[in-house]
Amino acid sequence: MKKQHLSTILLLSMVFAWACQQGNKEQEVSSAGTDFVPNPQELAEQPVGKLSIGDKAPFFRLPNIDGKYVSIDDFESSEVLVINFTCNHCPTAQAYEDRFIQVVDDYKSKGVAFVAISPNSPIGILPEELGYTDLNDDYRSMQIRYVDKKYNFPYLYDGDKHEYSLAYGPDATPHVFVFDKERKLTYSGRLDASEKPGTANADDLRNAIDKTLAGEALPADQAINPAFGCSTKWAWKNEYTLKTNEEWKQRPVEVQKISTSGLAELLKNDSDKLLLINFWATWCGPCVVEYPEFIEIQRMYGARDFQFVSLSMDSPEQEEKVLKFLKSKHSAVPNYLIDTEDKYAVIEVVKNDWGGSLPITLLIEPGGNIAYKVMGEINALELKRAIVDHPMIGRYY
Repeated sequence: MKKQHLSTILLLSMVFAWACQQGNKEQEVSSAGTDFVPNPQELAEQPVGKLSIGDKAPFFRLPNIDGKYVSIDDFESSEVLVINFTCNHCPTAQAYEDRFIQVVDDYKSKGVAFVAISPNSPIGILPEELGYTDLNDDYRSMQIRYVDKKYNFPYLYDGDKHEYSLAYGPDATPHVFVFDKERKLTYSGRLDASEKPGTANADDLRNAIDKTLAGEALPADQAINPAFGCSTKWAWKNEYTLKTNEEWKQRPVEVQKISTSGLAELLKNDSDKLLLINFWATWCGPCVVEYPEFIEIQRMYGARDFQFVSLSMDSPEQEEKVLKFLKSKHSAVPNYLIDTEDKYAVIEVVKNDWGGSLPITLLIEPGGNIAYKVMGEINALELKRAIVDHPMIGRYY
């Protein structure tokens, strides 16, 4: 009993220490934003506005990524106001980011003000919709994207109730609106007609800004263009989200025993997919706490050339305990339990400077090359970036 008691205390201590460490990481990323606490809500369907050329810009007052509120009135001295409805997760939005940043640099000294608004509700987005990104569309993810891409414009959040986005009615992300000095709409639609990065220069947006600065109206066939991209994630469009989440929970979860020779074959990765393997155990505190991240990662990238594999280092006779845990985490992936008590034999097979501590995570290319490895608990964001930025996956196509 004493030995069991000590083991329990040790496990709880490990979990507590790991949770504290994760909390510190969260604190580092989002130390700003103390004036605003996001609260995305389920909503009944609302009417979505549709602006016409000449319409007055609807009022907005929304939190920036630093938690301070930004209003349309803050730009009243600018000759032109450009509002870009965009988001983190959409590959099309990402493809246009650098172009928009460059436009801001080129026009900020010419009396043009720029602001970006994320209209998307985080509760309406599935992990399966995040296959081309490392980030969701929640407020904290916006803070991360702002820093990573060095945005040179305010990035405002309207994901709680779409309070102001509904009045503008963005068709997709990205969708830009250009307003003149009187804040009347002069242009609505795409930045340019070529999604692929490096193939255009936000030509439609630049033309609209130039014409608006000169006080000239755009021809009718140029003033409104389609805005190609990801659909706006309105909060009431979550029926499919709820259905898909429930379907995932109903998937069968099984565990198979694997020998050391079988493990050696698995590590060769004879598949045509990027293979992510996590070695874990039910008695390992950090393993247990971080495990749901791997299931989310599988759901994010599973439709692409990617597969997550779970590999338990529990004793073979603990199969029932392992399966119980996996079912509780809806681990509907290939799950293996090492069929040996000789952990050193497993270490010898894995190699890669592994000393035997858990957890360990390996990202393996076809042919067995280790593209990324983590000894100890993962940083989920860094792991997602390693996956989506790998040449086999990619953010755009």
